[in-house]
Amino acid sequence: MTAVDAGKRRNVNGAHPVPRFPRPESRRPREALFLRWARRSDTTIAVVMLISAFLATNLGRMPWGFHEFLAMRLTVKNLLLLIGFAAIWRLVCTLVGLYTWPRIRLRRREAARILLATAIGSAVALVFPAISLTGAFRVFTVAVWLTGTSAVIWLTRALLRMLIDVEANEPRNFLVVGTGPMGLALGEELAASPETRLVGYVDAGPAPAGVELGVRYLGEVRDLDRILLEHAVDQVYVALPLRSRYVDFEAALQACERTGVSASWFADQFASTPGNHRRQISGNGSVINISPEPDYRLLIIKRTVDVVGAAAGLVVAAPVLALAAMAIKLTDGGPVLYVQARHGQYRRPFRMYKLRTMVDGADSLQQSLENLNEASGPVFKIRDDPRITRVGRFLRRTSIDELPQLLNVLRGDMSLVGPRPLPLRDVARFTEAALVRRFSVRPGLTGLWQVSGRSDVPFDRWIEMDLEYIDRWSLALDGKIILKTLPAVLNGTGAT
Repeated sequence: MTAVDAGKRRNVNGAHPVPRFPRPESRRPREALFLRWARRSDTTIAVVMLISAFLATNLGRMPWGFHEFLAMRLTVKNLLLLIGFAAIWRLVCTLVGLYTWPRIRLRRREAARILLATAIGSAVALVFPAISLTGAFRVFTVAVWLTGTSAVIWLTRALLRMLIDVEANEPRNFLVVGTGPMGLALGEELAASPETRLVGYVDAGPAPAGVELGVRYLGEVRDLDRILLEHAVDQVYVALPLRSRYVDFEAALQACERTGVSASWFADQFASTPGNHRRQISGNGSVINISPEPDYRLLIIKRTVDVVGAAAGLVVAAPVLALAAMAIKLTDGGPVLYVQARHGQYRRPFRMYKLRTMVDGADSLQQSLENLNEASGPVFKIRDDPRITRVGRFLRRTSIDELPQLLNVLRGDMSLVGPRPLPLRDVARFTEAALVRRFSVRPGLTGLWQVSGRSDVPFDRWIEMDLEYIDRWSLALDGKIILKTLPAVLNGTGAT
């Protein structure tokens, strides 16, 4: 018997059939906002590009000046035709699926639908040259509109995706607490969805007789802290019957709160929401989700600041980066960039960029230097690290070596402000589940640690500041940290 068969045959406490698992709740508001802005931008772009294509293909017909040219052709008939075209264009975009998220979740599918919509829109726009008495609106004008509109809409939607942060680069990792019929059915659905990945199951013991979980059974509820420390989990779904498993239900939620992992359950399982987290209810009102994340609208503002700030920073820093790259290359001829795997939000590994400040192949020498480690906790720091080059020491003291991480900010791997991303080696040595909570937000280029002494701060205090930042986060706090970063960099406090 498979897990899904067990889920279909039995009910939870005999009360109701196993409900369908909803899509990851934290993405829905962002998707709705993206679609709302996409509707507005698509229509605006189509109309503006139609007018622009008309003007661009008629530049030679303006012997008496631009204003006189417009005055001759802005008639009520043309205005009504433009409004009608806009209405038809919106209908076309809707029918081809440009405002249905599952159909455009993948960018290549979205691009194909944009091309389809503009092709149909071009066929509709052919009415303009057909009824043009002066011949000013030509078939070539429609061709210009098709090309320009396709490109501008695609670029605009790409920018909206970046700012709203609407898509996850990888499937979200879910863990199910409960191996009853509800938990097994949810697990099967999570495993089958391209948007989610089932990490495994947790319960008081193995699954009921006849149900094989194998390696997907990770342990008992009392071990959930350890399990969340060992596995990268974005969200926990608690599928336990309340009456008979109240203690385990509460223990699971408390473990999620300690580790900063979102938790969800069906509303009729539990009467109240513990802690101070936000409550999110799905469209059918059946699911409650508690999450440590702030309001998504504030996070969109933060992301906008990240993109604008990182882009401006790269432009301003380009000459400095060029000089630093030349100095590194001329010194020993090795690679300019140092790329290392770091843990990001939800412990997702990403490639972090820095200017190389150590000898080429420095990572292979670290094992032989472990006995010289001066840092407390699981991190590795040596004030006078013998691997650092002469140029590298200057780059570290001035923090110029960190500037390539502005690329990571643009990519969405990092934020301008947040806890520093840690190497895989350091995170593998974590022994306390509470440390996982620092991964509930994006890592940052700067943070409380950087403006408070950096390497001079012991590890325990470093972690305290990371968690303090997460608990106190606000846009104002980010602004204060950014303003304090420049003096800290100029003073070189704690730089190694």
